[in-house]
Amino acid sequence: MLTSKEQKRAADEISNSSNTIGKGTYLEGNIETYGNIRIEGKVTGNIKSKSKVALGHQSHVQGNIIAQNADIEGEVKGKIEIAELLVLKATAIINGDIITGKMVVEPGAVFNGSCKMGAAIKDIKIGAENNNGVTRSITQPEIKTV
Repeated sequence: MLTSKEQKRAADEISNSSNTIGKGTYLEGNIETYGNIRIEGKVTGNIKSKSKVALGHQSHVQGNIIAQNADIEGEVKGKIEIAELLVLKATAIINGDIITGKMVVEPGAVFNGSCKMGAAIKDIKIGAENNNGVTRSITQPEIKTV
């Protein structure tokens, strides 16, 4: 049996994992992760993270982004929903609506769309949709010691 302290540590390890889509990489499909993700390449699809999404200055995302926090230097065509802090760097180009708790916009960033700040974002659910259009939740795996 795991203690609640061990379960918290295991959940923290999952949330602290990092993923990278490198420069020159093209990915078509949705991304869902409990950990951080950095994108330097091109993604066509939705991105969902319970942690942080970071887009490099040459990145292109065509799809929606849902995350706890985000730093954007590249281009996004789609809706952005950030629970806490969204940072638009000087090279960012956003074509789509933004919903966020707080936002920092550096001079030079381009934003075309509507913005709603201070709104409470619903809990970010990591899940998959089956053929009937029903969403099933994927919970963080329980780590057991042997």
